[in-house]
Amino acid sequence: MRIGELSRRAGVSVPTIKFYVREGLLPAGELTSPNQASYGETHVQRLRLIRALLDVGGLSVAAVREVILAIDDSGRPVHKVLGTVADRMVPRYDREPGAGIAEAREQVGALIAARGWRVHPESPAAEALAVALEALEEVGHGAFTEALDTYADAAERVARADLDYVAQNVAREELVESVVVGTVMGDAIFSALRRLAQTDASDRVFGGAR
Repeated sequence: MRIGELSRRAGVSVPTIKFYVREGLLPAGELTSPNQASYGETHVQRLRLIRALLDVGGLSVAAVREVILAIDDSGRPVHKVLGTVADRMVPRYDREPGAGIAEAREQVGALIAARGWRVHPESPAAEALAVALEALEEVGHGAFTEALDTYADAAERVARADLDYVAQNVAREELVESVVVGTVMGDAIFSALRRLAQTDASDRVFGGAR
């Protein structure tokens, strides 16, 4: 197909497609003449993935390039590819670590060890958790960490549901797209469910008899 048809199929403008090619996110089409190139279904799929990473995942162009390189590295295990995506999607908090960050990091490391999670204690997600725990302590709600194991139990169940969904796909790009879309939309779904459950629990605890 020509670039115009690719643009229509993928819902991406021609200038944007050319930008992705220049940035190394999308492979160039096969030249059929000095000024014409042909594109295939792999380009449509790759554009879908790029849009998912940018629009749904909120990644930067540089981060998308890193993910694309991981996908195209056929020697990299799928687990490593998915790890690259997950690490890039962890929230980065715009704050300087305070005096309590070392203790918070130790707490996160202890949690990871106690639960037997195969996660590096210095991973981006572990650091994000440590920053959140430190912030809780700073605002006088350090006792909230008593619920950490309960949260971890719920996180394990949700993670298994996530991976059950991802495992339905076989192609590497489809796996990555599932992780991106599933993580972002899964976060939104879980957050909404949590709010619903909180409302119900609040009514049962504080609402009084009906």
